[in-house]
Amino acid sequence: MRDALLDEAGLVRAVASGRQRNTALPHRRVEVRYVDLKAGRRLQVTSYDDTQSHTRNLEAGRPAEGAVDELLAQPFADWHVETSTETLQLRMTKRGRPLLHRSAAAEPTEPDRTHDRAKRRKLDESDEIFRLLGIADGDGRIKPSRRAKFKQVQDFLAALDPVSNQLSDPVSVVDLGCGNAYLTFAAFRYLSVVKGLTPTAIGIDVKAQARAHNTEIAAQLGVSDHLRFVESTISAASVSEPPDLVLALHACDTATDEALARAVQWQTPVILSAPCCHHDIQRQLSNGSVPGGYQLVTRHGILRERMADVLTDALRAAILRMVGYRVEVLEFVDSQHTPRNVLIRAVRTSAPAAQETVDAYWSLVTDWGVQPALATLLAAEHSELGPAEIDELD
Repeated sequence: MRDALLDEAGLVRAVASGRQRNTALPHRRVEVRYVDLKAGRRLQVTSYDDTQSHTRNLEAGRPAEGAVDELLAQPFADWHVETSTETLQLRMTKRGRPLLHRSAAAEPTEPDRTHDRAKRRKLDESDEIFRLLGIADGDGRIKPSRRAKFKQVQDFLAALDPVSNQLSDPVSVVDLGCGNAYLTFAAFRYLSVVKGLTPTAIGIDVKAQARAHNTEIAAQLGVSDHLRFVESTISAASVSEPPDLVLALHACDTATDEALARAVQWQTPVILSAPCCHHDIQRQLSNGSVPGGYQLVTRHGILRERMADVLTDALRAAILRMVGYRVEVLEFVDSQHTPRNVLIRAVRTSAPAAQETVDAYWSLVTDWGVQPALATLLAAEHSELGPAEIDELD
């Protein structure tokens, strides 16, 4: 980890977040990357607290090494390090044990060393959309009571940024289960104002009130011709052409599976999904067989619920890999804001899944005696998901 952080030629970006058990941190999140200034290349360390960010630009050698050693000594629970050739993910368990996962990059990444990159990645708080959404006051200042929502928007845009270069221009966006559409509007503004693309977007939600509210805001923003809202279920949603980006953020239970299934059926290039509750697998764990010693976990309601959350999203990620996507499962927002803080980020490659992924998927499904809703929804088009095996489990 230290070598990767001090590799000024290869480091793309590193993020440290979360705190280890029974510890305290001076900052909730730290980002590290190298920037090219007039004075030369510097290690840029940006630390975030609850209200603002603090940036230091350090010379190579002892200043940079000292800063890295200081960061590594702090009790962060998670490190995510992207280099030009691989990704390193370090997680500290509750017992203080480090777990390191390394994965090779699909293709070499050229680091962005421009100094203003961090600013361009975010939607400025003075943007009119925050006032219209009630997050900022009339003077363009974020309301103290809405700062958590503002942070959620920024974290979402940070997750969108790395895959935005996979989107062609003009770019079409569909948000399935958009609700009050905070992130629909944020994505639209980010792609147009910050990335310079020409987006068209549709927000779909079953509630008529959401459609009316969001349509009014789009009119006030002057983008009704490019951003519209429809009252519909996810399964019945109709689009004139397959979208380039599908969002499914906090869709409840199997509504997330319906959204992922629609995206796969549309062969959507990029998918961002933040699941909400996971009742379907929870019910199956209540009634079905559970492997050996795991019965000690599922006998307790709260632990069975958390196990079902992890199992559901692991199976969703595996299924997406099996139907031709490169998948990452990330922390969406800090758990202090919401326990539903997982984000599934998928980019379509059409490459077949590794056989070990397929084998591991079927082993997991068989051992736990569960039938993933997403597999059922996609089985007709994807023989690798069944239907024979799924029928047997049913």
